[in-house]
Amino acid sequence: MNLLDPIMAARHREPGDADWWRGAVIYQIYPRSFQDSNGDGVGDLAGIIHRLPHVSELGVDAVWISPFFRSPMLDFGYDVSDYRDVDPLFGTLGDFDALIERAHELGLKVLIDLVLSHTSEMHPWFTESRSSRENSKADWYVWADAKPDGTPPNNWLSVFGGPAWEWDGERMQYYMHNFLPEQPDLNLHNAEVQDELLDVARYWLDRGVSGFRLDTVNFYFHDRQLRDNPPIAEDQWNDKTAPAVNPYNFQDHLYDKTQPENLEFLKRLRALMNEYPGTTTVGEVGESQRGAEIQAEYTSAGDKLHMCYDFDFLSNYPPTGTFVGAVLEKANRTLGDGWACWAFSNHDVVRHASRWNLNEEAKRVYAALLLCIRGTACLYQGEELGLTEAYVAYEELQDPYGKRFWPKFKGRDGCRTPMPWIRDHQHGGFTDGKPWLPVAMEHLHRAAGVQDLENASTLSFYRSMLAFRKAHPVLMKGALDLVEGRDDLVSFIRTHEDVRMFCAFNLSNASLTVDAPDGAWRHDKGTPFKATVTDNGATLQPYQAFFGLQESG
Repeated sequence: MNLLDPIMAARHREPGDADWWRGAVIYQIYPRSFQDSNGDGVGDLAGIIHRLPHVSELGVDAVWISPFFRSPMLDFGYDVSDYRDVDPLFGTLGDFDALIERAHELGLKVLIDLVLSHTSEMHPWFTESRSSRENSKADWYVWADAKPDGTPPNNWLSVFGGPAWEWDGERMQYYMHNFLPEQPDLNLHNAEVQDELLDVARYWLDRGVSGFRLDTVNFYFHDRQLRDNPPIAEDQWNDKTAPAVNPYNFQDHLYDKTQPENLEFLKRLRALMNEYPGTTTVGEVGESQRGAEIQAEYTSAGDKLHMCYDFDFLSNYPPTGTFVGAVLEKANRTLGDGWACWAFSNHDVVRHASRWNLNEEAKRVYAALLLCIRGTACLYQGEELGLTEAYVAYEELQDPYGKRFWPKFKGRDGCRTPMPWIRDHQHGGFTDGKPWLPVAMEHLHRAAGVQDLENASTLSFYRSMLAFRKAHPVLMKGALDLVEGRDDLVSFIRTHEDVRMFCAFNLSNASLTVDAPDGAWRHDKGTPFKATVTDNGATLQPYQAFFGLQESG
């Protein structure tokens, strides 16, 4: 089969339910750290193929694979130098096609990470763009003259620290970079740039992918007038987008991102996706103050993105029932016909088991909560094993973000250490060589091979909870009405067609009694939780949950 034939690729994708993404569970794979197949210490596509049965047996619907494109790897693949090829570190295009084939055999869809806001400085587009002010790609990146005193054109800051402008002696101008200086920002105000990026998306859709996770989706456009960002009011400051030590948090980012022109580009992208039935998009919204509103705007009316996530549950805020309830109420209030994607961990944040200081029972009840709220859920590799954040010594640190702000912010390497597959192996079965990041010794006893044999393991719990979700369409598609959100408890009702499910979660280390509203509820015993049913609800032991059903018709 020629996977480059769009008709064949569409058949190969086998979409079935075109809205499969609505209520799906997506498993994020960070390829550098999933499985190494050739002993060079870096995970690769062949390694992913080898471990896909683990993902399939978990019970998820799709995988999201972080970037594997050609790259100098200064930001580990998020600095792309060729959008249409696989970096040799990860394998070949043939390996990617084989991965698609194997995933579909196992019933998994494949989403890939598209980084459209910026490229590597090594990308041929930028090489040409910086060569003069008159070349054919001179306007493909964000260039600006210096102020008369030689300083940058405005006060915009980089997420990775310092000014968002880098001087280029060839053009005698500054170029914009929201992240590393080696990651120049594309100028999406230029229609040719938009056309080329959409063609990149089409290239991978023709190879059979089922969609894209869109990195920094609200960073695509900048203010044409290059106006200064104002300082942010002290009572609005938070560290959802950048760590507390980063001055990026001191600004209200009105002009360097989240511009209105983005909506038209997202409509163009959605029109392309509609040519490939059963595909989807999930956008990352990097925004500290207006995340929910942007999430709603970008997913409304069915003509832009399918779903978005922001950093409410990826932040450092303690996940009390009060906070969870407030987030769910805000989503109900703002989303309208839009759709949210939720995650507790990913490749950019401290693993939530450590960030929230969860014990084993708490890990499970929060996992159940994630899988029961309205929206699509993302699980990050190792989450199903209950992995904690690993300590990585400065001498072994790889992340440029961590090196910039060490030691108060230790970067993202602690959540990116290799997956432990085998306990009795120096590197957890991840590689036979020296791993690019050290395997955390405390992770070895949580290896997948160990937990696979234990009925009471965290891995077994995730499998059970995912099966429970899939057995109840109300948890995937239903509406959500918050019943109560207080520090030790959050409860809500999910409703779909003629089925209602009452879900209550004890988020504390003390037992409590919860009253179920609206009459009698039949206790569903299909979950891995225990509850003592009462006349009006249930008594929950610490970190336990109750699920009650009402059915009509």
